Amino acid sequence: MTDDDVLAWLADSDPSLRWKVERDLLDAPEERWQATRARVPLEGFGAQLLAVQGDDGLWAGGAHFPADFTRGDPQPWTATSWSLMSLREWGVDAEALRPDTAGLLARNARWEYDDLPFWGGEVDACINAFTLANGAWLGADVSGIRNWFVEHQLGDGGWNCEWVEGSMRSSFHSTLNAVIGILDDEWRTGGTPDLHAARRGAEEYLLERQLLYRLSTGERHTWAHHLGYPFRFRYSALRALDHFRAAARFDGTAPDPRLADAIARVRTSRDADGTWHQAYPPEGREWFPVDVPAGEPSRWLTFFALRTLRWWDDDRG
Repeated sequence: MTDDDVLAWLADSDPSLRWKVERDLLDAPEERWQATRARVPLEGFGAQLLAVQGDDGLWAGGAHFPADFTRGDPQPWTATSWSLMSLREWGVDAEALRPDTAGLLARNARWEYDDLPFWGGEVDACINAFTLANGAWLGADVSGIRNWFVEHQLGDGGWNCEWVEGSMRSSFHSTLNAVIGILDDEWRTGGTPDLHAARRGAEEYLLERQLLYRLSTGERHTWAHHLGYPFRFRYSALRALDHFRAAARFDGTAPDPRLADAIARVRTSRDADGTWHQAYPPEGREWFPVDVPAGEPSRWLTFFALRTLRWWDDDRG
């Protein structure tokens, strides 16, 4: 496909992706992409996911796991935290959910870990990052989670979901999920100075490793190149680059030169037809598929890759 063919293929997609393509790749007028975004709750993925929200405000009857989840099964993606994350990332306005969803979840949702209240978060850094961003979106009081991130930042700058097991070293995965959630909170609410400083420190942790390498040995993490959508909790160089693009725009900074290796990896992983393909099959129960099986060209991954490369090339140029 030519570049124009790829853009036309991307635009021929669900409204949850199409409005982003129009805004970030096609430079469409704001009234056009906003009109497309307004369709997300009314048709396609957004409408389907909104339709299965329970009267109690939850999805699948659970906070992070569905009510009928059996330990030992693959991680399902149907419960409340994952459903909220998808709707938020697709650009759905909070008003499209059930009235007072934040209040419904405060009254009815408890974490599977120690039966803790939903908007207070729990001990997992990734879950807390999702909840921080979701709470900022829905207008919930997530001040306790803001403080939690400041208090639980590890000495090397990031976070690790296994800190409760004694881990003192940060994790690429946990740290990326944390900075994404913190940035979303800052964008929506202004955040706090301490949390902003924590985010910048954690971003430095990733930049020191060029998003790809162990700092101690220089070994490249093979999983950093495995592209797949939905991202959910998984780390990849592409997802990390997408965060640094958003952070640079928010902070008013130029692309950091230490991202160059990761950019090169994304650029060279483009297929001959001009797209990027799904590298791993989505495992675990989901409400409905939002992307293609492994090995097929992915509209979502192609969009994120093209947007990232455009930012890098334009801002550095």
